[in-house]
Amino acid sequence: MVMEMARRLRRPTARLVKRPHTIPLMTPNNPLEATELAKAPTPDPALSVSSAAPVVVAEEEPGGAMTFFEHLTELRKRIINSLIALAIGACIGVSLSKYLITVITNPIIKALTAAKQNPHLFYTHPAGYLNLYLTLGVYLGIVIAAPYVLYQIWLFVAPALYKHERSAISGFVASTFFLFLGGIAFGYYVALPYMLKFLVSFQGSVGPIEPMITTNDYFDLVLMVLLGFGIVFELPILVFFLSLFGIVTPKFLWTNIRYAILVISIVAAVITPSPDATTMLIFMAPMVGLYVVSIGVSAVVVNRRDKRLAAERLAEERGAA
Repeated sequence: MVMEMARRLRRPTARLVKRPHTIPLMTPNNPLEATELAKAPTPDPALSVSSAAPVVVAEEEPGGAMTFFEHLTELRKRIINSLIALAIGACIGVSLSKYLITVITNPIIKALTAAKQNPHLFYTHPAGYLNLYLTLGVYLGIVIAAPYVLYQIWLFVAPALYKHERSAISGFVASTFFLFLGGIAFGYYVALPYMLKFLVSFQGSVGPIEPMITTNDYFDLVLMVLLGFGIVFELPILVFFLSLFGIVTPKFLWTNIRYAILVISIVAAVITPSPDATTMLIFMAPMVGLYVVSIGVSAVVVNRRDKRLAAERLAEERGAA
């Protein structure tokens, strides 16, 4: 009896193993009824969409966000850098001022020599030449430091702009700078020599009167002529913005070209330093040419704007459909 009980205890007992619930697969050797398929759990469409990988929509890079005090700190930094650049440029300009005086006085020296007059300029104040030396050095320093100062302005403004705005502003600054330099070059190489030749020869033909041109008067004339042409050459930039905001169109500019020429002639008569008509025509010629160029700039701007608006309307119509 005892031996029989011992054998039963050593016999392995069957244990209940809990198997996980599995959904049978439909295979040719494993037929599955439609009712069993209906009982199988189906995934929730909402959960499937939400669990899927998110669709990345390419959005334009937004501008930077800064607090008020961060703006003040950044502005202070850019102003200090610009002032340092201007000081360094002024020092370089003063050191090169004597060469600049030679360059600027070349047109009047040639005009006086051609008119057989005394090829010298005079100053009527003991500190006249020193003031001229330092003033030209400061002006030259501003020109030398201008690209760096514009770059500092750009660094302050750029973080608050979108990518397409940054590209537009950079193109605007570059165009403005080079057009201004082009106006100065035209005034120095074309307008100023012809103007001085006419004025000096006209004065020299009046009896015993001889010109005694002072340095201050001459350099004021040169500054007015060069600065005037530099500003006049910015006309395409002005028309670009007017066309961009829809204020003017190429058709409007072309239709009113006669009135534009009238206004240009009045402006040339006002800014011309001499009363002769020839000098006024010299001032008028680049203005009229720039006006024609501005019509082309306006046409390009308006065409691009119309294409962009047409594309936006087409996209809206497709979205509505």
